[in-house]
Amino acid sequence: MEKFGTHVLCLFLLFLFLLFILTKQPSSSAFSKSMVDHVQKSMTNYDETMLEKEEDEWQMVGKKGNQFVVNNQPFYINGFNAFWLMVFAADDSTKEKVTEVFKQASSLGMTVCRTWAFNNGQWRALQKSPSVFDEDIFKALDFVVSEAKKNKIRLILSLANNWDDYGGKAQYVKWGKDHAGLNLTSDDDFFSHPTLRSYYKAYVKTVLTRVNTFTNITYKEDPTIFAWELMNEPSCYSDPTGDKLQDWIQEMAFHVKKIDPKHLVEIGLEGFYGPSTPQRTQFNPTNISKQAGTDFIRNHQVLGVDFASAHIYTDTWISTQIADTHIPFIISWMEAHIEDAEKYLGMPVVFTEFGLSSKDSGYNSTYRDTVISTVYSSILNSTKKGGSGAGSLLWQMIPEDTDALDDGYAIVLSKSPSTSRIVSLQSYRLGLFNS
Repeated sequence: MEKFGTHVLCLFLLFLFLLFILTKQPSSSAFSKSMVDHVQKSMTNYDETMLEKEEDEWQMVGKKGNQFVVNNQPFYINGFNAFWLMVFAADDSTKEKVTEVFKQASSLGMTVCRTWAFNNGQWRALQKSPSVFDEDIFKALDFVVSEAKKNKIRLILSLANNWDDYGGKAQYVKWGKDHAGLNLTSDDDFFSHPTLRSYYKAYVKTVLTRVNTFTNITYKEDPTIFAWELMNEPSCYSDPTGDKLQDWIQEMAFHVKKIDPKHLVEIGLEGFYGPSTPQRTQFNPTNISKQAGTDFIRNHQVLGVDFASAHIYTDTWISTQIADTHIPFIISWMEAHIEDAEKYLGMPVVFTEFGLSSKDSGYNSTYRDTVISTVYSSILNSTKKGGSGAGSLLWQMIPEDTDALDDGYAIVLSKSPSTSRIVSLQSYRLGLFNS
């Protein structure tokens, strides 16, 4: 708003100057034309200078200790998830919905969106088979990145899925069987078999070195990309010790950083505590959580991992019945992860998914707003102290007339005025710290 006001003021002063010259000087068409040309040239130069300044200010997000920074200023996150962007961008009839959701989010001050940069072997697949890509789908991802930049939204791009949707690790295992004749017995072989690791690494390299057809900027050079996520919610229940997944994280974090040392990297974890910190497993929502093969502190101590992630789903982890136990769990879960990010990791933590499903027994929108406000308050409590709580991302936001995307957690901002006010207020408060 400050830039806009300065711009308008300068144009107004130039207009007054031109009016003064044309009314006070002797009548001379040649003189008047030369002055008009001079003022128009000055206005053009000013516009170009402002544009260059704005481009210069769109810098990579970095990290300083337990804070994100842009241009050496703090950068706290209020953002959202929209996993569907690439698929919608691939169809002219739904492409405009990508722009619509970015505009809505930006109008409320949201600055980061997390989305899938993968779709393997399924409908509208980006990767049809190992290292075989659909250029039209890649152009759709290019469009997503370019539209995000236009609306000043940065992206966390997730590179694979633990689950079957959009062709997760199961698709890689299937390719291993079909294309390489491998004898694989578990989807978790994705993490350990060298051939499947090579499939993933080749995929990562292709995405990171992609030149955007809309912006002509290589992905690994584009400040629009906030961070790379190794995988959405990786887990390996076949190895509760966590060694198998730990080894995979070490190799893949190094692989991403070797190709792209400029961008931040995160794993994509749900945040469950594991064997390395038995005293912290009390914070897990269920006993089975510690069998997931993930280990919040140990996993995030890997070289090349820049910040921690955790998710919050009380209605799937604790009870689908809305209950008084949900809010205290959210608070203790967040405080534990923020504390560990400060004491043991020395890095920011982002709660990259959280929400409440309208399908829950006893659901109402007021309680959903309470959940959102609780998460936001915990972030602010950390922010005020310069702590590791660096932000949160709602799951999920969708535009109007996209009901097929609604998994129960979807929020249509234009139809949710109370939620929109809460989101906007959080953006404003974090903006004070960012400035």
